[in-house]
Amino acid sequence: MRLLQDGKTKSVLEKDDGTLVLKFKDDVTGADGKIDPGANAVVGQVEGKGNASLRLSHYFFTRLQEEGIPSHFLAADPAENTMTVKRAELFGRGLEFICRLQAYGSFLRRYGAYAREFQELDYLVEITIKDDERGDPLINDDTILALEIMTAEQLETAKDLTRRLTRLVEEELAAKDLKLIDIKFEFGLVDGAVAVIDEISGDNMRVMDKEGKFLDQKELCGAFFGE
Repeated sequence: MRLLQDGKTKSVLEKDDGTLVLKFKDDVTGADGKIDPGANAVVGQVEGKGNASLRLSHYFFTRLQEEGIPSHFLAADPAENTMTVKRAELFGRGLEFICRLQAYGSFLRRYGAYAREFQELDYLVEITIKDDERGDPLINDDTILALEIMTAEQLETAKDLTRRLTRLVEEELAAKDLKLIDIKFEFGLVDGAVAVIDEISGDNMRVMDKEGKFLDQKELCGAFFGE
């Protein structure tokens, strides 16, 4: 296999048949020495985190298949912390669709003069550009269309899928007495259709237990699978 990209929490490799392999790492992102899946900088490693992220991604992508939601997922190998996926065409250099159920993190830092912590946000969708150098800036619908990053139909489909996926994940977590605060998804074109790509794990969601404690990636995996 050929290494295509060595990212913060995953490496991307290409197989001879053109499919891609995502290798999940134990690296964690955060700020000021604290783990935060919404941050851009790697702050250390947590042994077993890569396996936890792979297992949750495997579970949720399987659920997407059951619901008939397009994705890039093909197979997973928990023993190797890898997921085999179809190649996807990114929108621009990559967009992240964030669905917020409650006000927290960067949302609260931006709008703290108007929002209170944990204020209900009713599946509010924000979109950011994947650009570490510029801090993953927000981008609005008009700008996406003006820059021809997505068509109007693609944008509406991605936003609708973001809310649908959020509700699916929220319900799965609630069944385990876990509360979803916010989550982000990535989309690309797979076989010509807007599809979910990347991962669905503790690396891209904030989750609290019934005592109000935020769970890191390994804790979330353990709580979800009852370990």
